[in-house]
Amino acid sequence: MAGGRLVLEARVSVSAFLLGLSVVLIPLLRACCGPLDRLFDRLTDTSGKAAICVHVAAANGLLLVVYRGPLYKVAVRACFLGVIFGCGLILSCSGTSWTHFGWYLCSLSFFHYSEYLVTAVINPRSLSLDSFLLNHSLEYSVAAVSSWVEFTVEKLTVPELKQQNWLCWVGLLMVLCGEGLRKAAMLTAGSNFNHIVQNEKAQSHVLVTGGVYALFRHPSYVGWFYWCTGTQVMLCNPVCIVGYTVASWRFFRERIEEEELFLIHFFADDYVEYKKKVPTGLPFISGVRVN
Repeated sequence: MAGGRLVLEARVSVSAFLLGLSVVLIPLLRACCGPLDRLFDRLTDTSGKAAICVHVAAANGLLLVVYRGPLYKVAVRACFLGVIFGCGLILSCSGTSWTHFGWYLCSLSFFHYSEYLVTAVINPRSLSLDSFLLNHSLEYSVAAVSSWVEFTVEKLTVPELKQQNWLCWVGLLMVLCGEGLRKAAMLTAGSNFNHIVQNEKAQSHVLVTGGVYALFRHPSYVGWFYWCTGTQVMLCNPVCIVGYTVASWRFFRERIEEEELFLIHFFADDYVEYKKKVPTGLPFISGVRVN
């Protein structure tokens, strides 16, 4: 918080996210319009694609009028994520074979938007467009696109594979628990949390060992690991389940070792003792070895 209030960028992002989320009004209006149903049929086509495009264009035009420069960049990203979340809700309630993909869209957009919003709350000084994590890495983007391709190909060729409802529910549970753990870790760490591994100790930097950090040394990574794997379980993507698990495990193994070298340098024996008592939380990852 800054002065007891959300920083301006965060307040702009909330308004823009809600503006994008208002896309859910399209099917609601169509359902309630009665005599105007034919008009909505012409506007939305059979799936509402045209109406959603009009909504996105109108929302972007409004943002261009209201905001300028850096604030527009924040607003357009938040609005985009709001639209994706809204489309996810529409699919989730559609009662079609795309329901589980709607769950996925909601979880994906909420993850990225909440990363920005929570960062604004706990550590506004580090807040930037990168806090959305939309440009996390090329590998992250390739992984996301790969999951969409696999889902589409398998849905067209082996549609029964995408109807494993029990597996989708397991994936949803993994996503919710992983997301909850990551955000709990961010809120517990407060201003000590940063998306970038810090190689210099700030004056305000303290060793956090309470809350979820009493269970795992790296709860934010544990949450992210199970969240990203859970998204693929939810989509019943067998190839990406394996790929995401292996790739994210290797990423976090290297990341944890790098981070712990700095933490030992920052906190010396205090961190070493903490490391002895609390596990990383990720399977077969023990962190950097200390002689």
